[in-house]
Amino acid sequence: MIDVVGTLRRGWQQLIAHIDFPLLFITLAIMAVGLGTVYSATFDGNQRVLSQLGNMGVAMTIMWFVSRLPPQKLMSFAIPLYVLGVILLIAVFLFGIKVNGAKRWLSLGFTRIQPSEIMKIAMPLMLAWYFQKYEATLKFKHYIVAALLLLVPFALIAKQPDLGTALLVGAAGFYVIFFAGLPWKVIVGLIAAGASAAPLIWSMMHDYQRKRILTLLDPTTDPLGAGYHIIQATIAIGSGGAIGKGYLNGTQTHLEFIPEKHTDFIFAVYSEEWGLIGNATLVFLYTLLIGRGLMIASGAPTTFSRLLAGAITLGFFTYAFINMGMVSGILPVVGVPLPFMSYGGTALVTLFLGVGMLMSIHTHRMLVKK
Repeated sequence: MIDVVGTLRRGWQQLIAHIDFPLLFITLAIMAVGLGTVYSATFDGNQRVLSQLGNMGVAMTIMWFVSRLPPQKLMSFAIPLYVLGVILLIAVFLFGIKVNGAKRWLSLGFTRIQPSEIMKIAMPLMLAWYFQKYEATLKFKHYIVAALLLLVPFALIAKQPDLGTALLVGAAGFYVIFFAGLPWKVIVGLIAAGASAAPLIWSMMHDYQRKRILTLLDPTTDPLGAGYHIIQATIAIGSGGAIGKGYLNGTQTHLEFIPEKHTDFIFAVYSEEWGLIGNATLVFLYTLLIGRGLMIASGAPTTFSRLLAGAITLGFFTYAFINMGMVSGILPVVGVPLPFMSYGGTALVTLFLGVGMLMSIHTHRMLVKK
């Protein structure tokens, strides 16, 4: 007699074999909060919620497939993906489609793609592979080469201009270089050099970028223009108080004062409805996510997997820090979504690619000879 129950049990075990459940549950908790907030932000717009559910399904399916790939297989994608990403960024520079003054998209005829999203994954993959390759003979020149590998896509993305994505790609690459052992004296020197070069950087910035920084210092100078986003978001956050106004009761949200309320400024919607207590809960969930990722990184058996896991995890931190900072008025407004909260498919797929890689590194760690 065929053991149907046993076959089903083995099939289920095979299906979930490479899933890290602590990481999955934390991510699902944040997504549940995000889905509820998207519904509130687009009240009477259930289509957005259904669309986001579809985005989640696609992203989690990709996460499952990636989690089953061993780190050695992930490493083989490093060079091809990086080269493809740089070629596409150059193509955007030469032939890209300009939308709202920014040339970020490349038309393939039947659809459009944003190649800068590829670099969010390709950059840490490439640099982790590079430092794995030269682990035994690592010298200062290798850090210089790594910096050049980072600078090329960073400059191409910043030129589009897309400062938010450039910051995320730059941060992902820097984290790999930092975890690879970049000396502190070099980091301090770079900070000092950056500070001294501030006037030059300022002169090279686009007008809208300079305006964002000036508006950050005093948003009331242009309350109906560049300062509108910051003013309305901070009003929403402050009006939430300690316990918030209650779910679906945010006046700034439902009276349409908050711009981009289901994407970049979703944190303002959440803060108004749930207040300080809700914000503390959300920060706690992100802390758990980052802590779990760092635990996976610390237990990784190879240089490649350790550097990749560390960069992906701190990438989640960078996403959350920049978004919360810009919505709260302590950082300039840039196009960075709140991870696993904001509406959108492309960013969600990129984030879950990272989650899948963390799961791959964790569940395959015992198969790697130390």
